[in-house]
Amino acid sequence: MVDGSFGEGGGQILRTSVALSAVLQRPVEIVSIRAKRNNPGLRPQHVGVIKAIASLCDGRVENVKVGSSAIRFLPGKVHSTKLSLDVGSAGSITLLLQPVILTAALSPGDVEVELKGGTDVRWSPTLEYFRNMVLPAFRLLGVQVSLDVRRRGYYPEGGGSVRALIEGASEIRPMRLLSAPTVHPNIVSVCSNLPKHVAERQLGAAVNHLSNHGIKVEQTHVSVEDAPSPGSSIAICSVGSSGPFLGADSLGEKGKRAEDVGKEAAELFVKEFQSGAPVDFHLGDMLVGTLALATGESAYRVSAVTEHLKTNLYVAQLLTGCRFRIDQNEDGTATVTISGIG
Repeated sequence: MVDGSFGEGGGQILRTSVALSAVLQRPVEIVSIRAKRNNPGLRPQHVGVIKAIASLCDGRVENVKVGSSAIRFLPGKVHSTKLSLDVGSAGSITLLLQPVILTAALSPGDVEVELKGGTDVRWSPTLEYFRNMVLPAFRLLGVQVSLDVRRRGYYPEGGGSVRALIEGASEIRPMRLLSAPTVHPNIVSVCSNLPKHVAERQLGAAVNHLSNHGIKVEQTHVSVEDAPSPGSSIAICSVGSSGPFLGADSLGEKGKRAEDVGKEAAELFVKEFQSGAPVDFHLGDMLVGTLALATGESAYRVSAVTEHLKTNLYVAQLLTGCRFRIDQNEDGTATVTISGIG
C-alpha cells in the first residue's frame, strides 16, 4: 500500500506508483491520493495517466474516477503498442510522458504514443525543457525517446499534440555523474498566436541576464508555432552527452512582460549553473524511478534536495526494494545514491 499523502503529497506519487507497478507486474493500492491538495483525490489528468498505463500493460483498475481518494491497480505484462490519449484541456503532456516512458522503457518492443493536451503549462516542465534536458539524460541510461511536436498547447485551451516513440531497452544503465565539464547553454524561445518579437524579447532578456553573470550562450533559437490559443515559453539548457544536465524554463502569461519571462528563466538557470552540480533539482527527482530499475548502483550530484526528490525515493524504495542514500555536501549540493534492482 502506498500513502498518497507522503511528503509533498501530490500527483507524482500516483504517477510513479502506477508506472512501477506496471513494470514490476505487482498490484498496488494507493490511498489518501493528493490528500494535502486543496482539491484532493483524482483529477481528470490523473485518471488519464492511470488509464494510459493500464493500456500499456493490459491492466485492470478499481475505483478510478474523478475525486477518488484511493485506487487499486492490477497490471498485466507491458507490451509494444500504439496509444492515443487526450489529457484533457491543458493537462500537462510532459507530466504524462514521465510515467509512460518509465513504463515503456523495458518493454519488449517500441511504444508509440499520441498525446493531446498542454505542451507548456504551469507546474510542469515545458516541452523544450523536457525535449532538450530530460530526454538526453534518459539516453545516457539507454532509454531512447523521440518527440514530434505537431502543435503547441497552452492554458486554458490546451489542444497541443505530441507524438512520442519510446524504444524498448534490454536493460537500464546506471548513472554516475558527480562532476561534469562546463557546457555553455542553448536557449529556445517560442510563441504562438503572438508577434515574433515576443519570443525575441524573451530571448534577449535571458541572454542579457546570463551575460551579466558571465555565462556565455552557445546557441539560440526563436520560433513562432501553431497553437489553438496564445502563449509563449522559454527554456535554457546546458547539456553534454555525459552531463551536465542543467536547465530552467519559464512561461508567458497574460499581463506578464516578455522581458520578465526571459529574465525569470535566466535567474533560475544562473542558480543551477553556479551551484556546481551536474544535475539540476528538477531532473534530480525525474531520474529516480528509472534508476531504481537500473542494473547497478547510480550516484549523481544535484543542486538541491526537494520534497519531490524525497517523495520519489520513498515510492521507488517501497515498490522496488531499491536502496538509496542522500548525502549533503559542504557546498550545498547533495549526492543521491541509488542501488538499482536490475
